[in-house]
Amino acid sequence: MILAWLDGREASEIGAALADEFAPRTAAMVQGSAQNSHSGSLEQLLRRADTEVRPLQLNFYKKAKFANSFKWRLIENGVARKFADEVTQSLVVHLSQSQLPASNQKSADAPANRPDRAKAQQLFNRGNKLIEQGAYAEAAAVYEQAVELDSSHAEALNNLGSSLSYLGRYEEAEQCFRVAIAAKPNFADPYRNLGVLLRQKSYLSDAEALLRRALKLRPTDVDARINLGLTLVLLGRLRDARACFAKVLKTTPRNALALFGMGQIAMVEGRFEEAETIFRRTLEIKPKMTNALAALALTRKMTIADGEWLKNAEEIATSAIHPMEEANLRFAMGKYCDEVSDFSRAFQNFKRGNELLKAAAEDYDRKERSHLIDQLIRVYSREAISKIGAAGSSSAKPVFVVGMPRSGTSLAEQIIASHPAAYGTGELDFWNSPTLKEAGVTQGPLSETARPRVAEEYLRILEGFSKSASRIINKAPVNSDFLGLIYSVFPNARVIYMQRDPIDTCLSCYFQHFLTGINFAFELSDLVHYYREHQRIMAHWRAVLPAGFILDVPYEELVVDHETWSRKMLDFVGLEWDAGVLEFHTNKRQVTTASAWQVRQKVYKSSVARWHNYEKFIGPLKSLGK
Repeated sequence: MILAWLDGREASEIGAALADEFAPRTAAMVQGSAQNSHSGSLEQLLRRADTEVRPLQLNFYKKAKFANSFKWRLIENGVARKFADEVTQSLVVHLSQSQLPASNQKSADAPANRPDRAKAQQLFNRGNKLIEQGAYAEAAAVYEQAVELDSSHAEALNNLGSSLSYLGRYEEAEQCFRVAIAAKPNFADPYRNLGVLLRQKSYLSDAEALLRRALKLRPTDVDARINLGLTLVLLGRLRDARACFAKVLKTTPRNALALFGMGQIAMVEGRFEEAETIFRRTLEIKPKMTNALAALALTRKMTIADGEWLKNAEEIATSAIHPMEEANLRFAMGKYCDEVSDFSRAFQNFKRGNELLKAAAEDYDRKERSHLIDQLIRVYSREAISKIGAAGSSSAKPVFVVGMPRSGTSLAEQIIASHPAAYGTGELDFWNSPTLKEAGVTQGPLSETARPRVAEEYLRILEGFSKSASRIINKAPVNSDFLGLIYSVFPNARVIYMQRDPIDTCLSCYFQHFLTGINFAFELSDLVHYYREHQRIMAHWRAVLPAGFILDVPYEELVVDHETWSRKMLDFVGLEWDAGVLEFHTNKRQVTTASAWQVRQKVYKSSVARWHNYEKFIGPLKSLGK
């Protein structure tokens, strides 16, 4: 019975088919035209949903699978993400509503569902008591009954979403929050909860917008303000983040989560001893706060003397906590065990952490990934590159450090950014932005008229980071996919491609606590597939882009002969030699990526051939060494 309840394959298939009919892939729409072309057919879409979907009587799980499949197929077919979200939300809200009375029904009959609403409120109150007892599964079942009786009960929808999120049922939770917002647009809680959920999925800009909306509706919402601060830390906007935490701490100086946020800022700015002090103070206030306990392991290298920390972490990880809290601790425990050479125990913790993240993430779609690489290779062929025409800008200011995550991109950026004429932005999300995707850059080269506008916008963003630097580095690994596009806009830009032993690279990805948006990193066989597709696109760029546009930098050689490769990188990007780059680890610039601690250490070689410590555990990765 429960397997039938959970089997959402049919719902997913119906969602994809409905999306294909609403917006076929060939349309390749941009946001404005998509809305203009299809707003008139929304009514038709809802009618089809009434006849084809409503009779299936989908439960919340299947409805979430249906909605998720519908939304992502729209995006795959070229629909702007914002519009896809709006259409999906309209569809889910429509399906969640009870059938309206017939048009000829007398108005006196309209309130016939009042007893249902009273019963729904009773169930809502019971669900709240169950939440107080920590009985999330039971609470979810009760809230679901309440919503079935009254689909407009925004509070029950919100609390159902929170319960489902706690249980790791994130697709359903997201739809609950969206329907709650639609049912009661001025209710702050679902905005906050959806913002937190989207931050975990790497949709940082969307998360920020939702959290700001929650605060506008309820300026006294402390949780929304703190979560906005935590989102801003990930976006690298530390001044704004610090203001959020400081405002909370001014009135409640013992707020553990706000203190934790201040510790995160100290980490990003390289003040690790201060960060450790803040995290310990946080734990004095809230001894079982998993975020603070896990963060302690990131402030320095752990030793056997930290055994009490491991004991506390294990005790909390095996108790009844949120799956994402357990994942956080598992990655920290894995790091501890790795650093004390308990490799078997380390791997088991990393494996458990990845299993929890995989359950929360959208599935990594191997076919879709391969399809994207096929498209890029076809669109940016040697012939297309040779005929690309006028550039967007002749500027040599942009520098790109690309490669797989965990391949040494942060190290390369830190070295170059230590030059007085250079500045590092970290992982700037621009070339993978919805705006450019909507322009169809995977369907064909950007038009000559569009390139100057894109160049102007990118240079404007770089100017916001530094007005004086002659070279500004963007080290987002995803830019590996878009080098053809980047070349068409900035042919005088320079690209440094970091290469590291493939097994070491993928194992390091597996050991890193990524946000769930990096969904290829949670299973070893998915990592192998992603890595091979990454190799395929980089081989293509090397073959079709002009010599001198890309410099290959072997990580293993960089850590052995630091000065030689530092000279090569500076010369390649057009900067004079400066011995200060050899002291890159003393650079006080903020580092918001996973390598915040590593790039502030002197060059070390212990990460080379690290995979041999885990050889008996990493089956699928071994094929990368052949």
